[in-house]
Amino acid sequence: MLAILGPTASGKTSVAVHCALNINGEIISADSRQVYRGMDIGTGKDSADYTVDKVTVPCHLTDIIDAGEKYNVFKYQNDFLKAYNNITNRKKIPILCGGSGLYIESVLKKYHLTQVPRNQELRDKLQKKSIEELIEILKQKKSDLHNTTDFEDSRRAIRAIEIEEYIKTHPLEKSPVPEIKTLIVGIKSERNIRRQRITDRLKARLKEGMVKEVENLINSGITPEQLTYYGLEYKFVTLYITGQMDYKEMFTRLEIAIHQFSKRQMTWFRGMERRGIPIHWIDSITPMEQKMALIKNWFTE
Repeated sequence: MLAILGPTASGKTSVAVHCALNINGEIISADSRQVYRGMDIGTGKDSADYTVDKVTVPCHLTDIIDAGEKYNVFKYQNDFLKAYNNITNRKKIPILCGGSGLYIESVLKKYHLTQVPRNQELRDKLQKKSIEELIEILKQKKSDLHNTTDFEDSRRAIRAIEIEEYIKTHPLEKSPVPEIKTLIVGIKSERNIRRQRITDRLKARLKEGMVKEVENLINSGITPEQLTYYGLEYKFVTLYITGQMDYKEMFTRLEIAIHQFSKRQMTWFRGMERRGIPIHWIDSITPMEQKMALIKNWFTE
């Protein structure tokens, strides 16, 4: 398998599509929000990106569940395996592509995951604790805290504690993912270039109708609270639509949040390298032809 990863706005999708055309491949998305139907502009699900010279490359694991439903890494592993088998059974090369580091790593390192039910009694007990107190509790239960999303808010920290409590008495199931020999390529950008691309892309998405997309989701029955859960574009545009901030504040705060998210993605990828996953990095401004030559050379070694 080939894996193409990188932070938001790095141009990784274009690289993956060109790779697919070069090595007879199909793409498996590794994006935690592109799985949702109806969440297109805000997640960057641009179908035009998958067509080059009138040839369209298939992309798996986008538009597989309705917005508002819950999705997680456990489900992703199983859906990934179905897509992987589908592609390899047809003698094509799977190309994993995305920026959701946890999803990518769960496949590459074959995380042992299980469905963890709600523990309402534990949740009630933890509900009034501060995020700092919750992090301390989590540190006592879990020595490896590289998943920093657990610290983003109290809800995530409580869920992380709930999972640790559950697995103390329930053995983890064997990972469904087999051993897959994978070349991992990262697309990186110089900080100022990445920031400018993020700003330009945000302006373009708003022009394309991102506010209308969020309005349509709300009109379809998805609550503002559910949309806020998805973060970034869906959180801030929902706050704008519901009158909690004006357009200028929405744009400014969303732009900052995406920059911060991009930085966290790079921190995760660097952490993957420290955890023993080799990543071959290519600068985003490298000409596509040169990128393809490098990747093809690495892939056939």
